[in-house]
Amino acid sequence: MSHATAAPSQATARIILVTGPSGAGRTTAVRALEDLGCEAIDNLPLSLVPRLLDGPALGRVLVLGVDVRNRDFSVAAFQDLIEQLRGGGARVEVLYLDAEAAVLERRYSETRRRHPLAPAETPAQGIMREQELLLPIRALADILIDTSAQTPHDLKAELGRWFEPDGAQRMALVLHSFSYKRGMPRGIDMVFDCRFLKNPYWDVSLRALDGRDPRVAAFIGTDDRYAPFFDKVNDLSEFLLPAYTAEGKSHLSIGFGCTGGQHRSVALAEALARRLGDNGWKVSLRHHELERRSAMMAAQVAEAPR
Repeated sequence: MSHATAAPSQATARIILVTGPSGAGRTTAVRALEDLGCEAIDNLPLSLVPRLLDGPALGRVLVLGVDVRNRDFSVAAFQDLIEQLRGGGARVEVLYLDAEAAVLERRYSETRRRHPLAPAETPAQGIMREQELLLPIRALADILIDTSAQTPHDLKAELGRWFEPDGAQRMALVLHSFSYKRGMPRGIDMVFDCRFLKNPYWDVSLRALDGRDPRVAAFIGTDDRYAPFFDKVNDLSEFLLPAYTAEGKSHLSIGFGCTGGQHRSVALAEALARRLGDNGWKVSLRHHELERRSAMMAAQVAEAPR
C-alpha cells in the first residue's frame, strides 16, 4: 500500500476504524455510530480508503467497519492504513469489539451461520483462527469493548457514552497492565512500574488469582507504599487529562507494569480506572497478559476433541 499522505483538506478528519471478531457486534456498532450522527461505511476494502479521503471534505466523523473477509484485508495493511492516515494529520481511533470464544460460538449456534474463516468446519475452529489473526490489531485498540454480557441495546448505550451525539471528540483513555518479561505494549504515553510493591505471587493462596480479585487488591494494599503511590499517580492523571483534552489529543494510554502482568499491574490499573471513572472520565481497560492467557485457553478449547 502506498504511503502517500492524505489530502490536505482531510488533515483534521476524525476517523473511527471499527473491527473485531465476527459475531462480537461490529455491524451493530457501525449502525449505532451512524445513528449518533457519524458517516458510516461498512466493509470498505482498505485499499479504497485513501481514495475516499481524496473526495469532498468530511463534514462529520467517518466510521469505517473493517472485516477480515474483505478481499485485501491483512494485519500489515491495517497497520499501514493507520500509519498513513495519522501521517496525513487525521485523528484515527481503533474501536475493537470483542467477546469470549464461548459466547461467539453460542451466537453462531443460535443464528446457524457458518463462520467466514471455517465455512466447511465448526464455528469454533473459525473463531480460533480469527482471534489469532486479529491479536496484533486488538493490541492497537484505542477503545476495547467486551460485548460478552451485552445486548445490542447495551452496546448502543455504551457507544453513546463514548461518542457525543454531535460527533464531537471525546478523548479515549485506555489503562494498560502488562508484564515486563514480555515487553511494554506499543503506543503507551505514560508508564508506571509497580514492581516495588509486595508481590502476591509469593502467597500460595493468591498465586493463581489476578489483580481483579479483591483478595489480591487487599494484599497489595497492605504495602505501606501503595496508598501514597496510588494517590500521586491519580493526582498526576487528574492534572494532565484536562490539559491533554484542551490540546485536542484524541486518546491517551497509561500503562502499569509488573513482573508477570497478573497481580500488581492489574490491580493498579483497575483501581485507577474506578477512580477516574468516578470523576467522570470514560475509561477502557487492557490487561495484556490476562488477554494473552485467555486467547491461549480459547485456542486449547477449540482444538480439544469433541
